[in-house]
Amino acid sequence: MRTTLSVTRIGHACQLIDIGGIRVLTDPWFTQAATYYPGEPVASTVAALGPVDAVVVSHEHYDHCDLDALVAGGFDLGTPLIGPGTVAAIARDKGFRDIRVVEAWEAATVGDLTVTAAPGKHGVHEVTFVIQAGGRTVFFGGDSLRVPELDTIPDRFGPLDLAILPVNGLCIRPLHLQQVVMDAEEAAGLTAALQPALAIPQHYAFHSGRLGDRMITKGDRDPRHYADAVARIAPRIPVRLVLPGTPVEVR
Repeated sequence: MRTTLSVTRIGHACQLIDIGGIRVLTDPWFTQAATYYPGEPVASTVAALGPVDAVVVSHEHYDHCDLDALVAGGFDLGTPLIGPGTVAAIARDKGFRDIRVVEAWEAATVGDLTVTAAPGKHGVHEVTFVIQAGGRTVFFGGDSLRVPELDTIPDRFGPLDLAILPVNGLCIRPLHLQQVVMDAEEAAGLTAALQPALAIPQHYAFHSGRLGDRMITKGDRDPRHYADAVARIAPRIPVRLVLPGTPVEVR
């Protein structure tokens, strides 16, 4: 019998991935700040998550590394937390006790779970992740730009069951609209290279508030642009647009 695989999007890039009962929380974000708005309901509180076997964090930006919310919500700080060195330093300060540092192509194991960091590129140091257990393989793209090394993932790890990719093409206005996240077309191109059994977009509802959207950030908040691009570039790959809190089973 094939190992079960499901994913529930909590919101933004915060996902709860379940591989045969092994539960992995990605890029936690549960709160809101002056220029960080989820733009959609957050589907769970920290307390309601239930048991989590590992946390993976791609980089230190607040909307991906909301460790204060985990601490305040009573999260078990003995849970293994996996991420790059920049994240590890923050996690230690917050009281996490089992921190696994991984940089590109380095792996950490938690029981039957293997998490391998893959390259990423963003406004700060970032890694992406290949998450494996029970013969299942998931790629989690954080909010990275598309970098050429990501195209090699199927050659390194074999077929992918699921790819979760950012799609909003976020640009920073004070930096002359410097792009820091892959956009819908770039994410669709990566999807075609990865050839997952299923693709799910993330990191699109976020916004910076009425003033922040005019002064700080610019992004595409419509995930249908990604779905349309995949349908055009890689029509055999199914895409699911998922509301927060909706579990998706990957067959």
